[in-house]
Amino acid sequence: MNRIELVEKIATAHTLSKAEAARVLETVTNAIVNAVKKDDPVQIVGFGTFKQVARAARSGFNPQAGTKIKIAATKVPKFVPGAAFKAAIDPKAAKRKAEKAAAKPAAKKAAAPKKAAAKKK
Repeated sequence: MNRIELVEKIATAHTLSKAEAARVLETVTNAIVNAVKKDDPVQIVGFGTFKQVARAARSGFNPQAGTKIKIAATKVPKFVPGAAFKAAIDPKAAKRKAEKAAAKPAAKKAAAPKKAAAKKK
């Protein structure tokens, strides 16, 4: 999906003109970019988090010249998808994760009485 298709989707879903939908999309993207630019993470619950990450300086390799080069440190934007977004993409993985999380507290509860009995002795 590209920008034009997204504008059309917003316009039809909310009975807006395409121009109004484009302005809404532009406002949202500008707000996210400006916040991340100021090193302020943007968290949309259920969707994900946009944040700025510092990438350290490193050495690289120029295959054309066959020499090592220095790559400067830089700041890059990063998107971390939320749990609901991940679950929508891969429901099987979300189900496995939920089952694993449910099994952990049950295992801890079973181990707790044994520890209490050992302390009494």
